[in-house]
Amino acid sequence: MTARRVGGIEHHVHVLIDIPKTLALAEAMKQLKGGSSHAINKAELISGQFAWQDGYSAFTVSTSAIPGVVEYIAKQREHHRTRTFEEEYVALLKKNSVGYDERYLFG
Repeated sequence: MTARRVGGIEHHVHVLIDIPKTLALAEAMKQLKGGSSHAINKAELISGQFAWQDGYSAFTVSTSAIPGVVEYIAKQREHHRTRTFEEEYVALLKKNSVGYDERYLFG
């Protein structure tokens, strides 16, 4: 698994990764979350214990869209000046025809 771009703001993160076709998405997320939380806690980057939320979202990206996604991730703070994460996330779900139940989106 290779990270192409990582970025976010205080309450969410976007990660563009290449996942080998032999690695299931759930296992990739387990490795990503486990490895990163271990590193954050070992380096004591925050006070207290860091832990990820239980859920995640994953979307495939075509090769031709990678440069745009890299730029999008790099400019998270700019994006959220005009649109909240929640608004942007719901729009992304709708754009990709992903069904959802609002009761379970943001806990």
